[in-house]
Amino acid sequence: MGFVRDWFGADEGVTDVASAGNGGVATSSANGGAVSLGNVNSGGNAGNAVGVGDTVGSVAVDGGDVSNSTDLGVSANGGTAISDASGGSYNLAFVS
Repeated sequence: MGFVRDWFGADEGVTDVASAGNGGVATSSANGGAVSLGNVNSGGNAGNAVGVGDTVGSVAVDGGDVSNSTDLGVSANGGTAISDASGGSYNLAFVS
């Protein structure tokens, strides 16, 4: 007669482990990627216009200071990443 294991009997010093397939590793990413902007027009930016009529002698003309600021807010949100590591059907369990 061969070896018969007593599954529900006394501790025989042997550990039975049942294993079944799993889905493995699932990775996902929601990178925003690259953003491309076309031409950005922030206004005419002509500065100060100064008109000088007929003059005699030395003439000094000061057009003043010109400053222009253009602020851009750009976002490349990646959205939501969803991963699935389902084990699937028909996995076999075995005892080792």
